[in-house]
Amino acid sequence: MLRFLVFRDGEAPGELDLTSAYLVGADSVPIRGEFTYASGEVTCRKRAAGPSALSLMWEVKGFGTVMQETTRLPERPHPYILNVELARGRMMRLLQKREEWGFFDLPEAQAINEKFNEARDCLINALENLDTPADAARHADRCLTIALPLSEQAAVVHAELLLQRRIATRSFPRNVFGCQTDVQQIGEPYRRKLVLAGDFVALPTFWRQIEPQAQSFAWGVSDEWTEFLRRAKLPVVAGPLVQFSEAAVPDWLYMWEHDYEQVRGLLYEHIERVVSRYGPQVVLWNVLSGLHVNAQFSFTFDQIMDLTRMAVGLVKKVIPSAQTMIEVTQPWGEYYARNQRSIPPLLYAEMAVQSGIAFDMLGLQLSFGVPKDGCWQRDLFQISALVDRFAPFGKPLVITKLDVPSKPLEGQASGGVWRRPWNEQHQAKWLEAVVNILLSKPFVDAVCWSRLADTEDASLPCAGLLAQDLTPKPSFETWVKMRRAVLSVRQNAAKHAEAVKAAKQANV
Repeated sequence: MLRFLVFRDGEAPGELDLTSAYLVGADSVPIRGEFTYASGEVTCRKRAAGPSALSLMWEVKGFGTVMQETTRLPERPHPYILNVELARGRMMRLLQKREEWGFFDLPEAQAINEKFNEARDCLINALENLDTPADAARHADRCLTIALPLSEQAAVVHAELLLQRRIATRSFPRNVFGCQTDVQQIGEPYRRKLVLAGDFVALPTFWRQIEPQAQSFAWGVSDEWTEFLRRAKLPVVAGPLVQFSEAAVPDWLYMWEHDYEQVRGLLYEHIERVVSRYGPQVVLWNVLSGLHVNAQFSFTFDQIMDLTRMAVGLVKKVIPSAQTMIEVTQPWGEYYARNQRSIPPLLYAEMAVQSGIAFDMLGLQLSFGVPKDGCWQRDLFQISALVDRFAPFGKPLVITKLDVPSKPLEGQASGGVWRRPWNEQHQAKWLEAVVNILLSKPFVDAVCWSRLADTEDASLPCAGLLAQDLTPKPSFETWVKMRRAVLSVRQNAAKHAEAVKAAKQANV
């Protein structure tokens, strides 16, 4: 059992929201735990041995409310001070990334290094005052007010350096910016905006949408969209073919939820049917999405990996030249603390790679600002550090879903606040900062915004680049501007290549 004293402005708060709380064990894998708060103390009853960290939403004055994590701590009779351990956790991670990113001898990072020393002194003062918890918490709060903006600054500086290198080497792929379409939108104004917003279009092909009743197919909407995208000469990323979520699974399939072989056979037929119909028009198949979450059907680990191998292999069998992708959702893995039949996201990706499954790309969903697992607000430093963890897999990474709200969610608890409450201008600022960080990573091939226009039935109804009436938001202008900037780099690269080729021919 872990216990933490909590302080707000030197006093224990009357209540503390622990909805977002979970414990983290070795290798950043969440573990099961139960949480209570009473009399200024959080009690964490964990169901695994060994040290663990507490992760929860935490407000830092002047910065916002984002998910924060302590260091991994052993159990002991007396409580830790939560403020101090959160500060220690952020300072430890910032120190590790400064070393990984080579900041110690980097001239551009000199100001960051100096500011880090100031935050370190605050943490030292906190540790020297542990006998007076309120004073220790006050110093730790001061440390966090310095360390969080500083860590974001470090992420931005690192991204700028890598982005400049990527621009100089002209190493952007052909199709970088994408947008997911709402298949129910069929008007010409919507489609014109879609053409402006993406080098490619993500076209949903949910099983529920295509086969709403067993052996009764509804191809009309998908056929119409693929035909329009063919005429518009927009590359199509189709899928997911396999996604066991409430929005994707047809109701009739649940009668077989305890019969794995039957589900596997039906899934085989569905994949073969869809890929055979649309294969020639699709440049990339999103084959499996979020299978590791295992929330709707209770598959075993071996069954999850078998479905992964079967689905990817079948797409390659139907279209041997097809490009395939496996999509990771809820990448921080909070769900694993609540569902032990699931697989941690990075472990699933690692197993898919090491098992020799012949997929071509990894997809990654990044959704923020919603009060549920996988969508709690994180800061720029945490996003950059997470994406770095996908580099060792050796697969190109596609950000298949990126979004934040453009206004506070009505009637819902807050999923977090970055810097200040969400509005349209703030959404655009966040978009620009995050996309720059993502595209600075040399293994990130593309970024896809989750939804072009707001819709009331969306999981995040105000996350579109356009308002519901298709009026462009500032984020749309920012997105188009960044797309054009990358396109300009690519065009210059093409001209450079032609000039080099002509010079070689002249010398011959």
